[in-house]
Amino acid sequence: MLEMNGTGRFALKAIAATLPETARTLLADTYLTDREAASARVFRVYRPTPPHHHATCDEYLYVLSGCGTFWMGDASQEATFGPGELLFFERGTVHALPSIIEEPVVFLSVDTPRRPPSDIVFVDAADGSPETFMARNAPTL
Repeated sequence: MLEMNGTGRFALKAIAATLPETARTLLADTYLTDREAASARVFRVYRPTPPHHHATCDEYLYVLSGCGTFWMGDASQEATFGPGELLFFERGTVHALPSIIEEPVVFLSVDTPRRPPSDIVFVDAADGSPETFMARNAPTL
């Protein structure tokens, strides 16, 4: 990464390569920025992600690698995703990634406004908690 006066340039593939091969959590991530107006991070998905939503932000996910299935709002509308696609989940929209077809599944995520790591609401509380959802790989900038 090259940071200049509060702005930066990020080598996304190199950052993705630093994410662990396995994780006890569903995701592992590295925050690129963590500002009040928005946060940006690169994260890897290790297992299917159960239905959940975020209460405080909109979430934009750009697929860097891998493919799988997702749905938003309605589980009967499951579709595939792959590299080069952008998924958008409006705040409060229930969404899930029920299957991983090709690994590693890595996203660039931009959350507006910023998403604190604790903002994960599982439809079924038995599916997890913020602690089981995501592990941070590096400090925020």
